[in-house]
Amino acid sequence: MTVHDLAGTYSIKGSNQEESDQFFYQGILTLSVDKNNRIIAQWMIGDHIQNGTGFYKNQILVLNFHYEGDDHNIYKGVAVYRCLSKDILDGFWSEKHGNPLYLGSEYCVRLKGSEFLN
Repeated sequence: MTVHDLAGTYSIKGSNQEESDQFFYQGILTLSVDKNNRIIAQWMIGDHIQNGTGFYKNQILVLNFHYEGDDHNIYKGVAVYRCLSKDILDGFWSEKHGNPLYLGSEYCVRLKGSEFLN
């Protein structure tokens, strides 16, 4: 699998950086590849947009992300995904100011048309 195989749109289910393992949010992750073979990422979760950049090697995708919170502060973090296939990403994430005792999680499935992960 190459970095170009990951480009596309994924449905995501995720949990926040807290004690519970329950899924708390759903959204869309869009991945593209720039001229330097770096990944450009955009998450759309509800009405929040998060952007990131990263790299891929040996079935591991690493994305540094940032977004503006409701309080107008900029939040930053990192997400790491195991690329189980070009269609399934299983990952975890952490924000700089999140609870350091826990990691968030995301499970991503490539969209192939108008489907959405239930």
